Amino acid sequence: MHVYYPEGTVRALLATDQVTEATRQVLLERLTAPPQSPKFFSATEFVLLQTICNRLIPQEPGDAQIDIAGGIDKRLSQNESDGWRYDVMPPDGDTYKLGLTGVDETAQLLFKQPFQQLSDDQQDEVLMNIQRAVAPGQTWEHLPAGRFFEELLVEATHIYYSHPLAQEVIGYVGMADVPTWQRIGLNELEGREPQSTEAGGSELGKPSLLHAPWLL
Repeated sequence: MHVYYPEGTVRALLATDQVTEATRQVLLERLTAPPQSPKFFSATEFVLLQTICNRLIPQEPGDAQIDIAGGIDKRLSQNESDGWRYDVMPPDGDTYKLGLTGVDETAQLLFKQPFQQLSDDQQDEVLMNIQRAVAPGQTWEHLPAGRFFEELLVEATHIYYSHPLAQEVIGYVGMADVPTWQRIGLNELEGREPQSTEAGGSELGKPSLLHAPWLL
C-alpha cells in the first residue's frame, strides 16, 4: 500500500483527544483485528471471495492487508444488514453464495477454468461481464448479475475505506472531529490534517481502486 502522507500520521490521531473514545475504540479494533477463519462461507467460497475482492481493490503483497472478505463474512455470520434490500434480490447470505457460484460458472464458460486460476486480465473480464449483466451462466437467471456486482463492490469499498490504513493512504482525518472544522475553504487544511510528502505538491493520495476498470 503506497502511503502518500507520512506513515502513521492518521494512526497517531487515534491517541489524541481530537477523537472521541467511541470512535477510537472502533478504529483501533479494525486496526488490530487478526484475520479470522470464515464462519459463514465454506473454506472454498471464502478463498474465492478473497480472490474477487483482491481484483476489485488490489492490495500490494507484503503490505498490511485489509481483510475485506473477512469483514463480509463477519457481517453475514452475525446476520447483520442495512435493514433493506432490492426486491429483486434474495437475502444477503443467499445473494453472496449464489453470486460466488455465478462467478465461477461464468469463468468456466468463458475460459474453461475456475476463477482463481485465471490471469488478472481474465478475472477482470469475468467481473466486467457480471457488472454489465451480460455474463453467461444459469445462476444469473435467478440473480441479477449487475445488482450483485454493485452490492459486492459497495460493501468491499465500505470495508476498505473505513479501515485506518486506507484512511491514511488518502489522508482522511474526518474521525478527528472533536475540535470542529474551521478551515473549510478550497485547499485549506486544519493543523491535524496530513500534508503531502511531495515537495511543493498538494496532490492527495491515489488509491488503486480509482484505476479499476469497472469504475472507468
